[in-house]
Amino acid sequence: MKGLIIENAYFESEATRYQSGRIAAELAALGVETDTVKNDFFGGATESGKLLNAARGYAFCVYLDKDKYTARALESSGLRLFNTREAIELCDDKALTFLALAGLDIPTPKTLPGLLCYTPGAPIKEETYDYIERELGYPLVVKECYGSLGKFVYKAEGREELERLSKELQCTPHLYQKFVSGSAGRDVRAICVGGKAVSFMERRSQGDFRSNIGMGGKGSLYRADDRLVSLCERTATALGLDFCGIDVLFGKDGYLLCEVNSNAFFGGTESVTHVNVAKLYAEHIINAVKQ
Repeated sequence: MKGLIIENAYFESEATRYQSGRIAAELAALGVETDTVKNDFFGGATESGKLLNAARGYAFCVYLDKDKYTARALESSGLRLFNTREAIELCDDKALTFLALAGLDIPTPKTLPGLLCYTPGAPIKEETYDYIERELGYPLVVKECYGSLGKFVYKAEGREELERLSKELQCTPHLYQKFVSGSAGRDVRAICVGGKAVSFMERRSQGDFRSNIGMGGKGSLYRADDRLVSLCERTATALGLDFCGIDVLFGKDGYLLCEVNSNAFFGGTESVTHVNVAKLYAEHIINAVKQ
């Protein structure tokens, strides 16, 4: 058995190197060799209805990217991806994440999808702003549908900021979300492997409403209760995720799901919780491939 690890073609950091390196090391410890490559080999190339350059000779692929085109090509060639293309697509688009979880009794902040626009500068109706204000109040959160590490998430304190952000993001997929004041600068990052919650880290930021470690937040071990474990495991299972990071807010009536990251960095989690996330993921991958 041989595996392939694919990283994003452009983005590289200490966190990405740690992630792919730890997974490769734990797979090697279990007797599985891997190759790690950047996603710049044009794996989704086609001609006359045929795939030209899909990876061959591998039993599986740990897909540490969000490129849905290459993911679709690799799956079409019969390669098992961790995570699957569908799971990655559902998590990469934050609006799709909430729509996929609707009706499953998973508590979330009230969320309104941004109105899609294809004409830059088209006027936004006053009634649109009125509706957002009435449904969410102030402050409220405005998020681009694509983004991670806490980037492209904004807070509107009033009408002026709401109008400015709405106009700036008019032709960018985005959403509006109720601000959870009791969780400002504080959340829980859970890691799930194979549908099971394996670690919980509380993140806190002193100077930002976002608690991401990459934005200056600090992590500490969090003792999860049964409600939090259930929330995270039901979410991971519903989205079909082999591995994920789940961000949970502290609402006044209990936990609220904030975001799901199909490609969550786990260096901070391993350091804080002392859970060997990479080993658990490697074991899950091998067991799933052998089934």
